[in-house]
Amino acid sequence: MNHFPEDEQKSTINDRTTELEERLKREEVERQQRLQKKSNRSGSKVGYFISGLSGIVVGALLLWLLLPSLAGQLPGTNQALINSTDKNNTTIDQTATEVKSDVVTAVEKASSAVVGITNIQEVMPNFWNKSANTTQEAGSGSGVIYKVEGDQAFIVTNHHVVAGAKQLEVTLEDGSKVPAQNVGSDIWTDLAVISIPSEGIQTVATFGDSDVLKQGETVIAIGNPLGLDFYGSVTTGVISGKDRSVPVDLNEDGIEDWSTDVLQTDAAINSGNSGGALINIAGQLVGINSMKIAASSVEGLGFAIPINSAIPVIEELEKTGEVKRPAIGISLIDLTEVPAYYQQQTLQLPAEVTNGVVITQVVPGSAADKAGLQQYDVIVEMDGQKIDGSIALRKHLYNEKEMGDTLNVKVYRQGKIVEAKLVLTDSAQL
Repeated sequence: MNHFPEDEQKSTINDRTTELEERLKREEVERQQRLQKKSNRSGSKVGYFISGLSGIVVGALLLWLLLPSLAGQLPGTNQALINSTDKNNTTIDQTATEVKSDVVTAVEKASSAVVGITNIQEVMPNFWNKSANTTQEAGSGSGVIYKVEGDQAFIVTNHHVVAGAKQLEVTLEDGSKVPAQNVGSDIWTDLAVISIPSEGIQTVATFGDSDVLKQGETVIAIGNPLGLDFYGSVTTGVISGKDRSVPVDLNEDGIEDWSTDVLQTDAAINSGNSGGALINIAGQLVGINSMKIAASSVEGLGFAIPINSAIPVIEELEKTGEVKRPAIGISLIDLTEVPAYYQQQTLQLPAEVTNGVVITQVVPGSAADKAGLQQYDVIVEMDGQKIDGSIALRKHLYNEKEMGDTLNVKVYRQGKIVEAKLVLTDSAQL
């Protein structure tokens, strides 16, 4: 077959035309694909946006519809109603409920009878003021109004609250302050009675029965801990123990002089609570708060004088201003305080005698003197009861004997037992 130059040129042109058309078609297809992808991406974004917006709108509508019914069911609303007044202002209605418990009722009954007592003492002249003695507040405590008679109201408190006072001032529930008189005080029981004008006194304490208290029974302490800034403070607890005996150093010489019978409670009793009220759930006075063991390692250990023990002392203080007790007429020291050498050489005691009371001095003309007791006699028995120390001696003498009674005493003298009979006299006469 013969090929001419014109035919070859035409064929070449046709091939190029076909190639160009195919390339244009491919480019058009790719362009369409790019456009399609772009369109798909834009459509997805719009779809997501519309879908999210729709969810928000639906959620808001549901919340708006449910809010009124949920408001009364939310914890802590306690029947409070939430009312929308406008777009920027929401008010909450409150429902007040007055709570009345047995403790609240008891406190309401007794608290007005509890007062504050300020002890004002005389201060000696100092370098800057040598002209005259002045007075200043020495301390404060609490007291309980227990009786109104005529123009006087009587208050029981602790001896140590009023001891050494030049003046006494009572703060009442309404904050008013009135002068008080010391009617009588007794160091051995740590009780005192003072009086104030009865004008305006509306509440007096009701005495309960401390003998019927039970361990675990609820009690309430009312007083002024740490001073009058905390006037009328209330603490609650239980009777932790009955018939407790707590040794006391009365003259602060480091030697225990007495053992006080008390109620133990875990109701908080602090400085300033002394003389305040311990009441039962009926609002009755069952104890006079007296002391607390003050130690960093001790908590919840407070004490009160049982009201049944306090009443005879209160009555005697009110009538005579003092508690008269029988006396032997001796000075004494516990045998345990005497070194072993003197027990053997001076007192000549048998080795088995390790407890008792040594007579260091006999008052002339006293019951002991009349009965023939001598210095260095060691008392070991009274009325058939063993006497192991001065506290036991005083307990027997003050709690079981009266003036005029006969006391049978057994002593060791120069290693031998000697018996004597004493007719007890008034301690005030010694």
